[in-house]
Amino acid sequence: MAIADPTDANLATRALAGDEAGYAGLMARHREAVYRLAHAHGGENDAMDIVQSSFIAAFDALRRYDSAKPFRPWLLRIALNKCRDRARRNAVRAFFLRARPMDEALDIADPAPAIDRQAADRQMLARAMAALSDLPASLKEPLILCAIEGMMQEEAAALLGLSTKAVEMRLYRARAALRKKMGGVETDGA
Repeated sequence: MAIADPTDANLATRALAGDEAGYAGLMARHREAVYRLAHAHGGENDAMDIVQSSFIAAFDALRRYDSAKPFRPWLLRIALNKCRDRARRNAVRAFFLRARPMDEALDIADPAPAIDRQAADRQMLARAMAALSDLPASLKEPLILCAIEGMMQEEAAALLGLSTKAVEMRLYRARAALRKKMGGVETDGA
């Protein structure tokens, strides 16, 4: 007879009791979802840091987790807040990095990477991710949750504190903006 996997609530209870296997189980079960959200929201450079800080914050706040509710949306809400915090910090850093005297600015190398001429699908993915990152957070977040994380619109609405109709409208606007940015190229459900 096979033993059923423990529920998230059971793992959370074990973690609160100091059982490291509870923590490890929650991380193993949800790490990839948090990484996908962080990667889609902020890119590869920040994704692992966001995953780490999300789990640290979640474990610090584990006493406030309501075990009657699903764990993943609670954790993804924390991760989304970490993504927003990182985006704000990056924007401030970028502002100050650009704010150099003009004579110093002439000595700065162009930070743009060389154009990578690999496979067409990699280029399309890069264009799509760039277009996605240019979207405002109000459009990007529902799109990431529904198209990349596979959440239902109702779940995304609950996570974002919006109505289902608002999520539906934001998804429509996000897809239209992506099509426009990508020159009418079909975005495969994004």
